[in-house]
Amino acid sequence: MTLTQQDLELLNKKGISKQQIADQLACFETGFPYLKLHAAASVENGILSLSADEQKVYQDAWECYTQTDKKVVKFVPASGAASRMFKNLFEFLGADYDVPTTSFEKTFFEKIERFAFFADLNAACLKNEGKGILDLIAAGAYKPVVANLLQSAGLNYGALPKGLLKFHSYEDDNRTPLEEHLVEGALYAANRNGKVNVHFTVSPEHRPLFQALVEEKAAAYAKKYGVDYQISFSEQKPSTDTVAGTMDNQPFRDENGKLLFRPGGHGALIENLNDLDADIIFIKNIDNVVPDKLKGDTVLYKKLIAGVLVALQQKAFEYLSLLESGKYTQEQVMEILNFTQKQLFCKNPEVKNLEDAELVIYLKNKLNRPMRVCGMVKNVGEPGGGPFLAYNSDGTISLQILESSQIDMNDPVKKEMFEKGTHFNPVDLVCAVRNYKGEKFDLLKHVDKATGFISFKSKNGKELKALELPGLWNGAMSDWNTVFVEVPLTTFNPVKTVNDLLRDQHQ
Repeated sequence: MTLTQQDLELLNKKGISKQQIADQLACFETGFPYLKLHAAASVENGILSLSADEQKVYQDAWECYTQTDKKVVKFVPASGAASRMFKNLFEFLGADYDVPTTSFEKTFFEKIERFAFFADLNAACLKNEGKGILDLIAAGAYKPVVANLLQSAGLNYGALPKGLLKFHSYEDDNRTPLEEHLVEGALYAANRNGKVNVHFTVSPEHRPLFQALVEEKAAAYAKKYGVDYQISFSEQKPSTDTVAGTMDNQPFRDENGKLLFRPGGHGALIENLNDLDADIIFIKNIDNVVPDKLKGDTVLYKKLIAGVLVALQQKAFEYLSLLESGKYTQEQVMEILNFTQKQLFCKNPEVKNLEDAELVIYLKNKLNRPMRVCGMVKNVGEPGGGPFLAYNSDGTISLQILESSQIDMNDPVKKEMFEKGTHFNPVDLVCAVRNYKGEKFDLLKHVDKATGFISFKSKNGKELKALELPGLWNGAMSDWNTVFVEVPLTTFNPVKTVNDLLRDQHQ
């Protein structure tokens, strides 16, 4: 691989080394190994289903934790543009017909008054077309309505991130996902002084718009919920971009001969997470929000999974301090092993062959890691990763969230495991990122670099290979202690298309 002076300047600007480029190109050459599966996780094997009594215990555990001086942060990845949400409407704009034809198009127009952005869109149509939405529809002018929704002369929704779109209607105002996350933060992430820390990862071009919305809205929510918001932003680091490859695994260059880099996927955000000063971090996607009347389950189960986390962390810390002291009995070591296997679901088939001193070292290593508790919902056929018990590079078996691309679908046994999985990952997790001495873990040391994946894209009609880093809740957290808790489907309400906003959960 020969790099030009222009290449070296670009690498320097992004903070990427020549070795990183070589490693990335080698990934295109070799691909990534499939993960070795032990079993799909289920309520019978690896997913906790909490009884009413357990719910009370864990809710209390979380309420107690928020009365300490520990720092809790709500982390919301919010940088993606909403363009995919409007794929069907972009197709309608480009179609050779002018009236709604597909069932998607018909639904959109028949129920247009039910969208929270209706008033804004109506104002844009009046300004740009001289007529409101209903008059335009009556006149058969459907495309100008869509153009005013998606294009920059109107609301520009086709180019904005989801966090800034009007999702939900209220009597007094309409809310964006950003605002719904602020409300959520007040309901389960406030500390004893009423401080709520919310961190959004945004793209550089949208950051001023996010900041403007926060300046406009945050004070009113702070007053309404009696809290004090600390809202911060970060951007995906240019150093986490990955080089695109040609089909024969050379660096892909654009028409000007310049190396093409692409964002490394949500796995790049492990760096942003690592930079946060926090004890406990909630993570949830920007579009998974509901109006206030449906927030009850969301808030309850956020407190429950956080309660499970702090209870397990406290136990792990006690055991680590005991092992560190050197004053433990054989019986206590067995108790710690039992905790690691039964409550952290981390099993080592070789443990019976370990000497006592080796067993203590093994237990220290396994307990002294970042920890996360992830909500899992029953599988209803939504696309996305699922919960599995998988083998790690050291031969141990632990809980992992896997995407289909990490599983060998040519192996009928593995394929069946994936297809018969009872639960899937709604991206609903809470993370503990300090060790028993109160020091921050370096999260980058717990990434499994062998779990990225390669996708095929094109640029200006030329095919290319794109490299995605290990996903944030997949390989980027592979070497964490992981526990799964069953949460109800009511806590998972993503918005993949604009018409999803017409579902009852968003009305």
